Amino acid sequence: MKRRRIVITGMGVVSCFGTDLEVFYNTLLAGQSGVSPITSFPCEEYPTRFAATVKDFDPEGYLDKKQARRVDACIAYAVVAGKKALEHSRLDLASLEKERCGVLVGSGMGGMKTYADGVETVVTKGFKRLTPFFVPYIITNMPGALLAIEIGFKGPNYSISTACATGSHAIISAARHIERGDADVMICGGTEASIVPVGLSGFVACKALSERNDAMTKASRPWDKQRDGFVMGEGCGVFILEELEHALARKATIFAEYLGGDISCDANHMTDPIADGSVVCATMKRALEEANLVPEAVDYINAHATSTLVGDLCEIRAIKALFGSHAKNLCINATKSMLGHSLGAAGALEAIVTVQAILKQKVHPTINLDDPEEEVQGLNLVPHTAQDASIKVAMSNSFGFGGHNASFVLGRYS
Repeated sequence: MKRRRIVITGMGVVSCFGTDLEVFYNTLLAGQSGVSPITSFPCEEYPTRFAATVKDFDPEGYLDKKQARRVDACIAYAVVAGKKALEHSRLDLASLEKERCGVLVGSGMGGMKTYADGVETVVTKGFKRLTPFFVPYIITNMPGALLAIEIGFKGPNYSISTACATGSHAIISAARHIERGDADVMICGGTEASIVPVGLSGFVACKALSERNDAMTKASRPWDKQRDGFVMGEGCGVFILEELEHALARKATIFAEYLGGDISCDANHMTDPIADGSVVCATMKRALEEANLVPEAVDYINAHATSTLVGDLCEIRAIKALFGSHAKNLCINATKSMLGHSLGAAGALEAIVTVQAILKQKVHPTINLDDPEEEVQGLNLVPHTAQDASIKVAMSNSFGFGGHNASFVLGRYS
């Protein structure tokens, strides 16, 4: 059976740099950090007091005012990014066969503020005062479910929650639904809004965060010897994946092609990856095999690169093992150096970055890479300044707590 080709025809973003795609990528190209002091709640006593937060978010025109006041931010981000992606795709909702259109937007943490507020209400005021919206607004399937309700998509719809691999995992799974004929259009990606007291406290407790409060814009520093943990981020990234013939029939603008992907599990440790990167290497290799490509075909890798001591070098070892002598020809960069780590949304936001790199033929810098680890010597990690690059094929990697790995390949459409 002839394999169905899958293309990207729309993108939507909610980020610390706003909701405009061009502004989002141009700010990254400029090497600007989105990290700033946390102001949404008092955190003077915390060892980490900064994050890459979504600022001045306004869902007007995309979400009913009453609904916007009620829903958890992770839901609002998904509805806005999803509808913006639909606008970007110029899909005519009225002409679509809605049973063949699905939504797969995951979240690593779900409605954390709603959950924390609800627990406080039960403890201080009693169960009778708990909002009836408590359960619907904390569960991870609701961002995609409410988006589907808003636009009437009746095809495949569920939530994937694989920690920091969620966004990438959702894109791979959505593509597979189109590949096997379950759907012609899939809205997919990841959303997260966990910069709340309990979210910050949780990562502080497991000592995962940078504590560079005196130089917060320099705190996220992947592959740098002075890195001391990741920086929390938040937001939402959404793709419109579409079967090629469906897209051509409506004369859609095609931004890139989805070529293949793979998922796996280290089966090793709750938080630490296998140090030699062997399972990550195998995952990337299978993603390329599904794309019918050899490693030498890849021009660019958007790395997971969180600025953690173990994870950064695990990925580099995997890249070296798979790409061999070709590794020195790759552009490899770390979006999290500027966006921080938006957990379940990270892979989806970085997927948008990867498409933009293919479109612009220009890759954003990895900022704060002042003193690189010895293991990255000889690799082009795009330090400090954006670079022009000839990109036909690109790869994006995401790895999450629990050992979840996701890697996919995108290409210039032809």
